[in-house]
Amino acid sequence: MISIRRFLGHDEKFYDLLEASAQQADSSVHHLIDLLGNLERGDSPQDLAQFADSRREDKRITQELTEALSKTFITPLEREDIQALGAALYKIPKTVEKIGERIVICPQDLHGRSFRRQVELLDQAAEAVLAMVKQLRKGTDIRTAREMNDRLQTIEGDADKLELELLRDLFQGDYSPKHIIFLRDLYELLEKVIDRCRDAGNIILQVVLKYA
Repeated sequence: MISIRRFLGHDEKFYDLLEASAQQADSSVHHLIDLLGNLERGDSPQDLAQFADSRREDKRITQELTEALSKTFITPLEREDIQALGAALYKIPKTVEKIGERIVICPQDLHGRSFRRQVELLDQAAEAVLAMVKQLRKGTDIRTAREMNDRLQTIEGDADKLELELLRDLFQGDYSPKHIIFLRDLYELLEKVIDRCRDAGNIILQVVLKYA
């Protein structure tokens, strides 16, 4: 069992910021779930204010994290690790916002299509990342970190298989070229978000192994 927090004493601002960033990443995924749910029900797509708010707030958190690193002599983790994790977390809501932007461009092309399985995997991945980040504050043993990261790897593998199935159906089906391009772009972006979650999980596992 490691206790990373012993390096920080009573100052836990880095944990606070990393957890806040992971929370914004998770919130952005929930905004996407809500948007797709509205479209499945036939409602008009909402604006992208919530997506932009999550992305901007995460950017602010990342900037605050960078400033704190420049002003703090002793940090709970190596500076490079904190920066790498902060950057990986910020990429999640940034990519989710791109998905929302694509959907709003042509929402009618989603009619009759369900993204339930993709967003389930995406939700699981974001929740897993949030849980792993929160474990850093408590101190995580290697076994727990590996199990949590293995879970993320499984989710990412399932998402890869699902994307391949969807692409096979898309290219073998009777779709217009515009429809193919539109849906392929969405599938790739959804997979990219899960890849971002996997990247964050890998960084956390590396940190745990480093301090073991």
